[in-house]
Amino acid sequence: MSAPTLSKSEATPSRTGRPGSNRTDSAREEFMRSVRRNLSAHGFLIGAVLCFSFFSWYPMVREFILAFQKNENGKTTWAGWSNLTYIFNDPAFWQAWRNTLLFTALALLLGFVVPFVIAVVLNEFRHGQGYLRLLVYLPVMLPPVASVLLFKYFYDPGYGLFNRILEVFGLPAQQWLQDTDTAMLSVVIAATWMNMGGATLIYLAALQGIPGELYEAAELDGAGILRKIWHVTIPQTKLILSLMLLMQIIATMQVFTEPFLLTNGAGPEGSTTTVVYLIYQYAFNFNNYGSAAALGLVLLVLLAGFSAVYVRLSRSSED
Repeated sequence: MSAPTLSKSEATPSRTGRPGSNRTDSAREEFMRSVRRNLSAHGFLIGAVLCFSFFSWYPMVREFILAFQKNENGKTTWAGWSNLTYIFNDPAFWQAWRNTLLFTALALLLGFVVPFVIAVVLNEFRHGQGYLRLLVYLPVMLPPVASVLLFKYFYDPGYGLFNRILEVFGLPAQQWLQDTDTAMLSVVIAATWMNMGGATLIYLAALQGIPGELYEAAELDGAGILRKIWHVTIPQTKLILSLMLLMQIIATMQVFTEPFLLTNGAGPEGSTTTVVYLIYQYAFNFNNYGSAAALGLVLLVLLAGFSAVYVRLSRSSED
């Protein structure tokens, strides 16, 4: 009897049946499913990165390059350090920095303290808190130009609201925006009213996250309102306060809209000329884009350095 013979298909093992091939195919299918599942997320991420690169990173790189260039008669040439030398020798540079630092100090005194106090008061209300939050946030919802023009009407020396109030109390009228002693303070008051709504709501959200047991324990120890704020409220909101302080310093150092619309930028004897307005003057009034970029670069470096030092000190204090 002859031995049974195997067919070719029976004698050769199937390639698809190998364990390694199955693992490779399953891994490939899993990878493709993962790609399809995350395709929309990756698309949104790429779009956001492209927008951020075009509108944020590219202008910063372009400003850095422009700060060392000079444009004359339509020709761009390398200027080296001449733009930086020019702005440091300009008397308006130092006056702008003095005004900016003064604005920052006054804005922090009002714009940092007042919203926190208002948030503490609102947190004590048990009824109608939603309407009060809307009332506080209403100035933020108004267009900035409309808000500034409203205050410009209030500051009018002839028929303005503020001088009318002074007349009621028998006080002399003030040249709010025309006097060097009151121009910057007037700008700060308008800026504080326009922007304090957002900070107030952030503080209020932080206050509502404080456990009530801490206040009850403080009351049992005989603590009054001020002691509860100092020993309970401020320590519990320390992180939010430090973050808001950093953000407000950066924002106030870049102030432009309020002095530009209230005092035409410079103000009486240049008392409201800020660094950003001086950048505007260099670029659009003097057509000196290199100096404008150099001043912007100086502002960028100082704010970045301040932020780095502030964050480092904050981390050291937490440790």
